[in-house]
Amino acid sequence: MTTRILIADDQEDVRNGFRLILDSQPDMTVVGEAADGAEAVELARTLRPDVVIADIRMPRLDGLEVTRLLAGPTAEHPVRVVVVTTFDLDDYVHTALRNGACGFLLKRSGPNLLIEGVRAAMAGDTLIGPQLTVRLLRSLSAPQPRPAPEPPAAAADPLTAREREIALLVARGLTNAEVGAELFISPGTAKTHVANIQAKLAVRNRVGIAAWAWETGLAGKA
Repeated sequence: MTTRILIADDQEDVRNGFRLILDSQPDMTVVGEAADGAEAVELARTLRPDVVIADIRMPRLDGLEVTRLLAGPTAEHPVRVVVVTTFDLDDYVHTALRNGACGFLLKRSGPNLLIEGVRAAMAGDTLIGPQLTVRLLRSLSAPQPRPAPEPPAAAADPLTAREREIALLVARGLTNAEVGAELFISPGTAKTHVANIQAKLAVRNRVGIAAWAWETGLAGKA
């Protein structure tokens, strides 16, 4: 099946470049372009693309708000959003992923990573630019200020021992196939476990699982 893509970026030359890259793939087609965030949200709700490629700094609505509206927990018809930007500020990365983005790439990463990001999104995975991954996950392990006392350990860790194993492997960046090989289970079984973990942790994607693993110290113990 052909993946239908909407590109949102306020620079026409960037949109043209992304279109050339994505339309060159036999399984991808660009169905629309938006020059600002509000137009991106409107077109996404009209065209129903499979994936939205969104810049962060855009007029009217920025890419972080676009991501929240299209992929966040309140989205009526969630759309896969891959953020592709010039800026690799930690706040941008954290906010985009927590708002439901299924990828965060830098524009300088090149065409191959853009294509991989779209394919990963369609496969239910999350691709983060290699330049960002280690820094992101380490920063997520730092304790965050909370207005209320920490919940009891049982409430903070709803996973079974097997699910904790899988969450740790996801935090290391393993795919479902690699998780299956590591634990001697099928990729389909690994995928089911990952879906169950996402439901238990109330996160939208694998990055949410990785974030939880670092925030709770699970990944730091590896």
